[in-house]
Amino acid sequence: MTQPSQPVGASEAWTIRKLLRWAAEDFERRGLDSPRLEAELLLGHALGMTRIQMIVQSENIPTQGDLERFRELVKRRRSAEPTAYLLGQKEFYGIPFRVDSRVLVPRPDTEALVEVALERTRPRSAHGHALDLCTGSGCVAIAFAKHRPSWSVTGVDLSADALSVAETNALRVGNILSLAWVNGDLFNSLPARHFDLITANPPYVPSSVCLTLDATVRDFEPRLALDGGSDGLDLIRRIVAEAPEWLNPGGILATEMGHDQAGAVSELFSSRGFSEVRCRKDYGGRDRVVSGRWSV
Repeated sequence: MTQPSQPVGASEAWTIRKLLRWAAEDFERRGLDSPRLEAELLLGHALGMTRIQMIVQSENIPTQGDLERFRELVKRRRSAEPTAYLLGQKEFYGIPFRVDSRVLVPRPDTEALVEVALERTRPRSAHGHALDLCTGSGCVAIAFAKHRPSWSVTGVDLSADALSVAETNALRVGNILSLAWVNGDLFNSLPARHFDLITANPPYVPSSVCLTLDATVRDFEPRLALDGGSDGLDLIRRIVAEAPEWLNPGGILATEMGHDQAGAVSELFSSRGFSEVRCRKDYGGRDRVVSGRWSV
């Protein structure tokens, strides 16, 4: 099937059904993991329709403007641009977050970090102060704040552009009054305060591995949010070393990490004096979050 432009005739009209088939087949040839889903997401975005609406109206013929919008989205996806950037949003912990090239696309794996934060602060869920380092789109900070509305939550990021996205997301979610954003390098720009919880999703990909990542990640997502230094642990070392100065007694530190870094990160926690050090797996069954309690 040729690329959709002007319909050739009645029998060749580009119906929604034909457009979905064309795009799904094209994406499958290019090795995308979920070609039909990708086609549905992009066409639905171009048409402003839900999946159900496209099924019900599958024989409808989109306008030329709709075709042009869809063709441009397909072209960008062929170049490996992340679908989340094309759609302008990504769902995380049941919340739709605005995302673009200024921030890392939220991953389902990172939901484990929110789960650990909620579980380990449950005994004092009524009130507390939380800090989210390397906050990016603000997904972890906002998801936690939504489930702990009586807590104050501060998100920190080195990128002012990322914080702009986080602020937009907080406004879009709404009804979260206890959020603050700080532009800075980890703890360096914080006002004097101690926290009951510190979460972090720092860059943890080894520098050499960054060059081998899938093009969707390597060529489009911010390197600042990915590159963790020679062994991927540069920022995690700093966070574990400095966090105790900012934690209340009994406070929790939880950090995401690579699936093969659990041993090294757990040792960093233990060596620094954290107790009750635990490792949590993500939805795929891989080690993803290490947490510990500061009791000194």
